[in-house]
Amino acid sequence: MTDMVTNWAGNITYAAKEVLRPDSPEALGALVAGSAKVRVLGSGHSFNEIAEPGADGVLLSVAGLPSTVDVDTAARTVRVGGGVRYAELARAVHAHGFALPNMASLPHISVAGSVATGTHGSGVGNGPLGSAVREVELVVADGSAVTIGRGDERFGGAVTSLGALGAVTALTLDLEPTYDVEQRVFTELPLEGLDRAAFETVMSAAYSVSLFTDWRAPGFRQVWVKRRTDQPLGDFPWAEPASEKQHPVPGMPAVNCTEQFGVPGPWHERLPHFRAEFTPSSGEELQSEYLLPRAHAVEALTAVDGIREEIAGVLQICEVRTVAADEQWLSPSYGRDTVALHFTWIADTAAVLPVVRRLEEALEAFAARPHWGKVFTTSGAALRGLYPRLDAFRALASELDAEGKFANAFVRETLGG
Repeated sequence: MTDMVTNWAGNITYAAKEVLRPDSPEALGALVAGSAKVRVLGSGHSFNEIAEPGADGVLLSVAGLPSTVDVDTAARTVRVGGGVRYAELARAVHAHGFALPNMASLPHISVAGSVATGTHGSGVGNGPLGSAVREVELVVADGSAVTIGRGDERFGGAVTSLGALGAVTALTLDLEPTYDVEQRVFTELPLEGLDRAAFETVMSAAYSVSLFTDWRAPGFRQVWVKRRTDQPLGDFPWAEPASEKQHPVPGMPAVNCTEQFGVPGPWHERLPHFRAEFTPSSGEELQSEYLLPRAHAVEALTAVDGIREEIAGVLQICEVRTVAADEQWLSPSYGRDTVALHFTWIADTAAVLPVVRRLEEALEAFAARPHWGKVFTTSGAALRGLYPRLDAFRALASELDAEGKFANAFVRETLGG
């Protein structure tokens, strides 16, 4: 047994019959085979009931599984255990002279949980984190092990799977040679005059670009520009460079953020916004995110600006990023180059939910897909209309889990079937 019964933010308390922490894939398989209802918990960095097993279900934490990080230098791959977090993975990979293509803003989240929900970093040429996955190892409903890799016709449903196929015990990821990144922060980029072409130019100015605003006024308070030093380095003439180190959230200590002012450093110490040795806040925020076609970015931002007074009252910060299209059937970036609008709210569910609904209304015209692990109110029927390969995923889930052992209320409501 374990006392892990809440999510990262503390807004969800899991109503599980049992919370168990197996210490090996074999033990995990035995627990899955002997349970009627199962959900799997990684780092708990979700803000809704995606991991909720229900009062009659078992919650299996993968935190006790072996922290496997096996680098194959010849194949340029790494096999990583289901409970490993990105900070741990990145350090090990870098020590072998390799790198991941991208990272999210937090390095503290689990690899398996991140790719299962379509989590991403930023960059017009960078797909979601799951784009690096080449093979998934699962324990499925009968307790047996199944491996699905690229080239398997089922692979399009295997990575971003919402935990509905089984428990991930390991992933194999593609690597590339290590590289350095320099990060600079700029301030006050106006929304006015930012047409579609200008938005593309700004977001393409470096390997990874993020825009931040509190929506208390039009435009962006900060622009975080991350440039690979092995690629051409250009100027950023659209905003003034910051004169002191910045934190994305106004008033928060910038000492916890990764190095700025163009000081080159290893990829894993610059691509995230926050240092791995810093433990992010827990219980002090809620999060929502909406991903929509990048061609509609400016129109969507203008629509959000139209309700910014409603948003600003419960918002800590909003981040705008770009994500390249991928081929995972349930990925919010499936089939389309994407702009992602991320909202970090205050920790007040009752105050936040009406604003979330208002925001979803403003973005409805742009076919916005909510991040699977965040707070949203989009109906299951509306969600199902946004994923053209949903039937293929449901068929795969039925193949691996005919009785719906891993299909909790969240999965049934969102995916139907």
